Amino acid sequence: MSTPPAYRGRLAPSPTGYLHTGHARTFWIASERARRAGGTLLLRSDDLDSTRFRMDFAQALLEDLRWFGLAWSEGPDIGGPHAPYSQSERRGLYRAALERLRDLRWVYPCARTRRDVVEAAGAPHEGGADDEPLYPAAFRPDPSLDLPDIDGAPGVNWRLRVPDGEELVFEDARLGTQRAVAGRDFGDFPVWRKDGGPSYQLACAVDDAEMGITEVVRGEDLVRSTFRQLLLYRALGVRPPGFYHCALVTDEGGVRLAKRHDALSLRALRERGVSPQEIRAAWPPEGP
Repeated sequence: MSTPPAYRGRLAPSPTGYLHTGHARTFWIASERARRAGGTLLLRSDDLDSTRFRMDFAQALLEDLRWFGLAWSEGPDIGGPHAPYSQSERRGLYRAALERLRDLRWVYPCARTRRDVVEAAGAPHEGGADDEPLYPAAFRPDPSLDLPDIDGAPGVNWRLRVPDGEELVFEDARLGTQRAVAGRDFGDFPVWRKDGGPSYQLACAVDDAEMGITEVVRGEDLVRSTFRQLLLYRALGVRPPGFYHCALVTDEGGVRLAKRHDALSLRALRERGVSPQEIRAAWPPEGP
C-alpha cells in the first residue's frame, strides 16, 4: 500500500485589488489545515488578469498577508522548487497543456462570443448570473473533423468538450459528497482565450498539479469550477488534489464580499487600528 503524499497547500491570491476579510478567512483556514497536517504551504500569485493587475496590489497582498500572521515556505518573494510562483511567468506550462489537450481531442476551437452563448435559446447560466452560460450543444463542431493547429486558429477560444450525461463526484472535506452532471449542470468551457492566454480553469489545474498540491482550500462559490477542473486533471492524466470549500463571508446586507468592499479590506482595517486578532475573533465558526 502506497504512502500518501505529504500535505501541500497553497494560497493563491489575485493582485487585482486589496484583500478583504473574506480572503483572509479562506487563507487562514488554508494555513491552519496545512499546519495541523504538518505540511507545506506555498504562495502563488494568480496574476493573469492583465486588465486589472497592478504592481501595487501585488506588493500589498504580500504585506497584508504577513501582517495578518500568515507565512509560507515557497512563493514569488522567496522562490522554491516549483518556481516561478507567478502565473504570468508560467505561460509555457499552460501552452504545453493546451497542446496536449488538442492532441487528445479534448478541446476544439470556438469562434462564438459570450453574447452568442448567452443569447442562444436554452442557454441558461449554470450556477447563477456570475457563472458560465451553459454552452449549447448545437454550437459544437463535429467531433470527427480535423482540428487545426493551435497557431492555425488565431482569434478563437478553445473549449473543453465535456462528456454529456456523465455524473462527476468528489468528496469535499467540509461539504461532503458533491455531484454534478456534465452537459446539464455545466457545459463546454474555455481553456484558452482568444487573446492568447489560458483560462482560470486551465491555469489553476496545471499549477496545482505541477506544484504537487494535495488539498485546495477556497470559497464555496468555486464548487462548480471544481467539476470542470476534475475533467482537466483527467484529460491531462494527473491525480486531482483534495478539496475544502469554505463558507463565504458576507457584508451586513448578506452580500458576498468582493474587492469593491474597500472598507472591509485588510489594508483599510489595519489603517483604522483593527488588529488581526480582532478580525479573527469576529468570524463565525467554520461549519457545514
